[in-house]
Amino acid sequence: MKLTSVGLALALLLLGGYLIPESPVIPVKGASSKDWNSQTFWYEPWGTSGVHKGIDIFAPKNTPVIAPTPMLIIYRGNFFQGGKVVVGLGPKWQIHYFAHLAAIAADTRLIAMKGDPLGAVGDTGNAQGKPAHLHYSILSLLPKPWLIDTSTQGYKKAVYQNPIEYLKEQ
Repeated sequence: MKLTSVGLALALLLLGGYLIPESPVIPVKGASSKDWNSQTFWYEPWGTSGVHKGIDIFAPKNTPVIAPTPMLIIYRGNFFQGGKVVVGLGPKWQIHYFAHLAAIAADTRLIAMKGDPLGAVGDTGNAQGKPAHLHYSILSLLPKPWLIDTSTQGYKKAVYQNPIEYLKEQ
């Protein structure tokens, strides 16, 4: 009986992640689709990672970075090549990764609503010496095997979502 209750609770929790409404906004204040190269998602060759698993949204340094959708902030700090980063869990069980920030917003709450400040566009991590930009990636915690293809590391497309397609939903 307890096992059935736990299974039901997990199913409701899983479904709940899909019920949170989202109509995403571009995570750089004032940016448009003209501020990134539409060919950068899965571009190769890309440094030590092989392919570029996100998009770079270019803007002047210190332009506000905002939450594109409601999310639970799960990490704020420094992370290897990403420099200063913020990571959030959003609707549909997707992880949103914001990297190369010049600064992380001091008042970032545990729960960020769409449009809340997360930080500022920068050039930290392996972006030092390059034009200021936000690296934005989305990973699905629930793999989507139908997105796998024959490109380099194409099997990883089951978890790495295309931010350009995601932002078109707005």
